[in-house]
Amino acid sequence: MEWRKLGVVWCPNGDLWWARSHASCPTPLFLADGTLRLYVQGRDEKGIGRIGFVDVDAGDPTRVLRVSPDPVLDVGVPGAFDDNGVFQTCVLARPDGTLAMYYVGFEICHQIRYRLLTGLAISRDGGETFERLRATPILERSPQELHIRGGPFVVAEDGTYRMWYVAGSEWETLEGKAMPVYDLHYLESPDGIVWPDAGSRVFEMNRDAEHGFGRPYVVKKPDGYQMFYSVRKKQPLGYRMGYAESSDGRHWTRLDEKMGLDVSTSGWDNETVEYAAVVDAGDKTFCFYNGNDFGVTGFGVAELIK
Repeated sequence: MEWRKLGVVWCPNGDLWWARSHASCPTPLFLADGTLRLYVQGRDEKGIGRIGFVDVDAGDPTRVLRVSPDPVLDVGVPGAFDDNGVFQTCVLARPDGTLAMYYVGFEICHQIRYRLLTGLAISRDGGETFERLRATPILERSPQELHIRGGPFVVAEDGTYRMWYVAGSEWETLEGKAMPVYDLHYLESPDGIVWPDAGSRVFEMNRDAEHGFGRPYVVKKPDGYQMFYSVRKKQPLGYRMGYAESSDGRHWTRLDEKMGLDVSTSGWDNETVEYAAVVDAGDKTFCFYNGNDFGVTGFGVAELIK
């Protein structure tokens, strides 16, 4: 693949209370009028993440039409799994006309730095606001996946909900800092709400060079599936883009070299690139993604050339 970078779409200027900084993990949804909405995580003055949105022109996604003045989903109640931040990764239209937002809850811990588990929120007003389905995770800790069960991407196919997500139970010290170890897993559910305690591993991680995979984003094509994901490297420490293909969504072949979207020589994405979301808009294909520092520099877009 070859991409033409179009630059930063939106970066907070500090005016919004819920987004003093960051525009992390752009998560697309086409609205009824054709507008393309990107849900993003912004962070307040204390660094706590909440979810809002940025609406753009689908034909020219660098043209911002609207930014939510308040978050569509706030943090959870004290003591909940998401009381210190929320982070969206997928928004899915459901048969009853509602929207399902799969999100990650951030919980500060003592013996480990943090825990990440998956929650579900529902919108009944077209994506303007979301309410938690419940205060507890839909992907709870399990013996096989103890610390992290997050980053979900969900599709509904033939009466089955399919999820690709990240899971892990280990930490390792890199450059003097404890970092989680997690890889990609796969699950199925009859209703998109109740899921098994553990999934099957999508493919093996190179532990010598990598310590994590982030935010899978799956696109169905006539001849199979594409997966865009993030690879958390050890040297240099940080994210790069990954890419894989599958005929059935279960068995995948890593083809990272085909991704074709890497860091720039300078500017907002010259250190890391991550959290890709790829959508077709008319006859064009766009990749929305984050650059340096997990969204501190905003989110940008690239157009597929070939």
